Amino acid sequence: MTYPPVTSLFCEIDDFCIEFEPKYNQNVIALGIKKRIKESTMSLSEIMTIIVLFHCSNYRTFKMFYTGFIWDYHSEAFPNLVSYNRFIELKASALIPLCCYLNLKKGKATGISFVDSTSIRVCNNRRIHSHKVFKKLAKRGKNSIGWFYGFKLHLIINDQGELLAFKLTPGNVDDRKPVPEMAADLFGKLFGDKGYISQELFDKLLNNGVQLITKIRKDMKNILMPVVDKILLRKRALIETVNDQLKNISQIEHTRHRSVINFMVNIVAGLIAYTWQPKKPSLNLSPVFDDLLPIVA
Repeated sequence: MTYPPVTSLFCEIDDFCIEFEPKYNQNVIALGIKKRIKESTMSLSEIMTIIVLFHCSNYRTFKMFYTGFIWDYHSEAFPNLVSYNRFIELKASALIPLCCYLNLKKGKATGISFVDSTSIRVCNNRRIHSHKVFKKLAKRGKNSIGWFYGFKLHLIINDQGELLAFKLTPGNVDDRKPVPEMAADLFGKLFGDKGYISQELFDKLLNNGVQLITKIRKDMKNILMPVVDKILLRKRALIETVNDQLKNISQIEHTRHRSVINFMVNIVAGLIAYTWQPKKPSLNLSPVFDDLLPIVA
């Protein structure tokens, strides 16, 4: 993956923090969560920038990235660098700001959307009984590959590969359950695999102006489908490509987590890093093709 310019990444995040941080600190004190805000050596925008930058890099571990890349090549850009252990402690403070920033990076609904879920494993299946970090949170689930222990990341993207909605659930949650909430701001057509077949879900989405389109099972009656819908249904692999990039490039999945909060930081920062990709998987639909798509009222 190509590194985004450090200056551009920092400037955008810093502009966000200038507006967000004072209001956030004020609310934290007003709610009694904290009595006072301790000033850190590193600013929030610096912490967030480094976290996101890791997920844009080719480094496989954050320790090697921080000690071998940031310290050696970007110490001038971050003059107030703290030790690696101290930075790991500071990562937790960036979770809520990262979540808010991610919401600003979502794409716009185009009338063509794709939905899918992907497993987020937190440990090897042989270590489930001895795993303690996510003992009360992670659950066993099953996908096309087999059983896993962890969570599911549910995604909805548009035809340009931009993130529209995302939700993290335990691994045993039905793929169809979070869809109505995630599709609340959508319109047009939503394409999914056979795991989303449900008359109840179809009716609920249709009432909100979204038409759910899936392939049919072998034991179901064949139905007539417009050619355009058939073509777009074959393009559903687009969201599988996004899931693959999130795991193998943005590194949202690994089994080395020692903290639930830092696990969440890893997921959110990986999604943010994806939004910074200069070239995302896209269908590159022509205007002529767009005219063939009926708008669902």
